[in-house]
Amino acid sequence: MQTLIVLGVSMVIAVQRLGDWLIVPMRFFSNLGTEEFFFLVLPLIYWCIDSSLGMRVGFILLSSDMLNYVVKLIFAGPRPYWVSSHVKALWSETSFGIPSGHAQNAMSVWGILAVRLRKRWAWIAAGFLIFFIGFSRMYLGAHFPHDVLAGWLIGGLLLFLFARYADGFAAWMGGKPSGQQILLAFLISLAFIAIGFSTVSMRGGFAIPETWTSNALLAGMEAPAPVNPNGIFTSAGTLFGLALGLIWMYSIGGYQAVGPVWVRSVRYLVGLIGVLIFWMGLGSILPEGEGWFFYLLRYARYTLVGWWVSGGAPWVFARIGLAGRSSKSI
Repeated sequence: MQTLIVLGVSMVIAVQRLGDWLIVPMRFFSNLGTEEFFFLVLPLIYWCIDSSLGMRVGFILLSSDMLNYVVKLIFAGPRPYWVSSHVKALWSETSFGIPSGHAQNAMSVWGILAVRLRKRWAWIAAGFLIFFIGFSRMYLGAHFPHDVLAGWLIGGLLLFLFARYADGFAAWMGGKPSGQQILLAFLISLAFIAIGFSTVSMRGGFAIPETWTSNALLAGMEAPAPVNPNGIFTSAGTLFGLALGLIWMYSIGGYQAVGPVWVRSVRYLVGLIGVLIFWMGLGSILPEGEGWFFYLLRYARYTLVGWWVSGGAPWVFARIGLAGRSSKSI
């Protein structure tokens, strides 16, 4: 691993020597791989373009997030600017490095969009975005080349599994009564939590090397804090909320993202208000900290966010005349 780190530092420095003119475009591409960006894209697709595709994007994104969290804890790798003061820190991170979450999520999300659309332009666009999102992580000093390659490989494996088995799993779930579907979704979210906490326990006594912290602070970035369980409850809660809203909407007639452009635009704006209320509004009210009480509050908050996206918002759209219902939508 040390050989990869030494070689990786040299490669990151070489990439950064391409010039400061790349800082703005590379930050742009990195933002296209963030969870926050995808949380804006998911509702846009589900509410306004294709509800079935939107849900697939949501579930693969959350699965990718959880898998990335676990694998990061297993490898416990550093960031380039943590280990070398010669690397320019142009993007702050506190989690472990390998695998790159941006690269993994890009491969998963943009890849599933290309798979579902089955258009040549979609594959070209996805390939372009996947490459430059990964490249941007190296240029910004946030990842080594092997971090990005690992992210692409894991994202590609997840993409293969979803493309091959997601439809069959959805059909299997859809054949069960609503109560059983909800219970299964809840148990899957609990499995996320159990797997996440087992890896947290494994790294509970991890001592962050002093050089990692000093280099990060010297660069004006946040100190490393890689063992943080909050992300587990974000992914698990959102997953359960998405499933809960989807099951509920299907039971009352379903939802389709149809209508003229102005109606779809209004739906998106109305829906985002709800997202902001549950995501940012509750986030500013509910206390945060370490311990099961705070973790459960986070789980509940993100369950509400997921439920609003897949069920609450479409129900409101139908009530105010911005959408109809169709049992063929899911």
